[in-house]
Amino acid sequence: MKLTSGPLEDDILRLEPLNETHRAPLRPLADDPSLWVQTSLNASGDGFDHWFETMIASHDAGQQICFAVFDKASNRYVGHSSYLAIAADHNRVEIGWTWYGTAFHRSHVNPAAKRLLLAHAFACGADRVELKTGDQNLRSQGAMTKMGARREGVLRSHSLTWTGERRDAVYFSILKPEWPQVKAGLDARLMER
Repeated sequence: MKLTSGPLEDDILRLEPLNETHRAPLRPLADDPSLWVQTSLNASGDGFDHWFETMIASHDAGQQICFAVFDKASNRYVGHSSYLAIAADHNRVEIGWTWYGTAFHRSHVNPAAKRLLLAHAFACGADRVELKTGDQNLRSQGAMTKMGARREGVLRSHSLTWTGERRDAVYFSILKPEWPQVKAGLDARLMER
């Protein structure tokens, strides 16, 4: 797998590799404590700069490919998503650190972003794309299920949150042979918008 890091774009969204110009437009979107309940970093309020700098450092080190998500219909940035846990030798990658401003929850943004990210990952040679979320994040679990990802299970006490609590991680995946069906489902949802 040779995952490239350029911009991803269609007629709905543009996913731009994260850089300093995205700090100001993303900051107010992240200022919702409910987005960060089960995460390892808190990007609301004073935590935003630390979160942003961590994403940039991980991106620059080649550990992640981070994107600012720009919605063409509203003509504004709406959130963030990344490729992480990149295992090129195993043709495997995770899509994560996905969050959107509250106004864009349950909208076309997440299915459109996942459509771009999944298509690019599989085109670059991925055989498996993973997604994970906290066990209490029912909204994300519902979105992954609706997208067609297969729930694989729960890893108990998987990681430490920024509050010091342990969280269970719920894993989902999409395998390359499943991608055409998932793609068709995402395309159908996006046609309804």
